[in-house]
Amino acid sequence: METMKDLLLIAGRILTIYPLMLIVGLFMGKRSLGELPVFDFLVVLSLGSVVGADIAEPSINHFHIAIAIVLLGLLQRIVSLLAIKSRKFGKLISFEPTIVIHQGNLLVKNIRKIRYSIDNILQMLREKDVFHLPDVELAIVEANGKLTVYKNGPKSAPTLEDLGLTRPQSDLSYPLIVEGTLYTNTLSYIKKDTFWLTSQLEAKGIRQDDIFFASVDDKGMIYISNKTAIRPPPIRH
Repeated sequence: METMKDLLLIAGRILTIYPLMLIVGLFMGKRSLGELPVFDFLVVLSLGSVVGADIAEPSINHFHIAIAIVLLGLLQRIVSLLAIKSRKFGKLISFEPTIVIHQGNLLVKNIRKIRYSIDNILQMLREKDVFHLPDVELAIVEANGKLTVYKNGPKSAPTLEDLGLTRPQSDLSYPLIVEGTLYTNTLSYIKKDTFWLTSQLEAKGIRQDDIFFASVDDKGMIYISNKTAIRPPPIRH
């Protein structure tokens, strides 16, 4: 009788603590989870805690730990099957992919919604060998926090190189203005000054404070991400 009571207590703890852990995991965002879906991440975390407690605390009943591990495994299997059978349920316990760049423009609202910074996005682009925003047709932060990039290429449209023409702009550019803040060291690197930048922006009818992101290449060609970019296509699991 006492053993059955203990088993029900363990099961009750698992069933009551997991909704809270799931809410916290979803609140933490994509960046905290790495490769694993949020629920699987919580299962792995819990298994590690349970096993660690079993090893570090000899006074803990070993049989209870074994039951908890089995129940966690069963819970993960049940939730996985439910997520496969019901898309609505799957969406409740995971993230949707988020488009962060469309046609070379950073989507400010989407980036802030998933609590990423421009620096995060630029770093992830560099990891994909992308150093110039206009080269990106579509970039998506997936449910696991990784960035998927679709570049402008031969399948989307003929490139200038395909036509035997010279590119007017470099494939390598450097952050110049980020959320209205000017990187003066970038200007120094390309041997320009603030007067030059002011004249360039005035010619375009744009104020520095209104710029979310702008980059410049070695030739002084400025690229400004458009806040009012065309509405991106819908992306789902």
